[in-house]
Amino acid sequence: MLRRGAGTLILTIPNLISTIRLVGVGVFAWLLFGRDEPAAAGWLLLVIGWTDWVDGYLARRLDQVSEVGKVLDPLADRLAIATAVIGGMVVGAIPLVFGIGIAVREVVVGAGALIFAIQRKRIDVRWLGKLATFLLYGAIPAFFVAQGTWLPGFFLGLAWSFGMVGLILYWWVAVQYVGDMRRAM
Repeated sequence: MLRRGAGTLILTIPNLISTIRLVGVGVFAWLLFGRDEPAAAGWLLLVIGWTDWVDGYLARRLDQVSEVGKVLDPLADRLAIATAVIGGMVVGAIPLVFGIGIAVREVVVGAGALIFAIQRKRIDVRWLGKLATFLLYGAIPAFFVAQGTWLPGFFLGLAWSFGMVGLILYWWVAVQYVGDMRRAM
């Protein structure tokens, strides 16, 4: 394990997984735009989402939580979601109302997080936010997989079911985060 500075971990298993997730986002975009295979892109996105949980679990379990990982993991999350939602709206896999609902929420919460980061303040992640993200990480790939030939109706129903519940929770937690930010100021 490579250490730099005052004990700051850089080369860790969770950071390697986050880096692979970042590369996976590029492969996702290639499958979607270069190969015109939205179902394959959706399956890859599901793996990228699942490994989000894995890297966090391993960071805690192996005591490899690092400052680099605290930046790399959410960067991979945001990049994966943004690429999937915007790319999905472009190719018609993600319904506009759903994609815009996610995109606007990401901008609002992201702007607040950026302001707090500049001020060196932090808001704790909420359990409902994790649940919403989990549901959306199921819904978004399902919209893509529904573009394929294997059980498209099933995956489209799954996408809408998970997606609407996830989106409602996503916005509910955003409102809670705004309250947290107001109290922290």
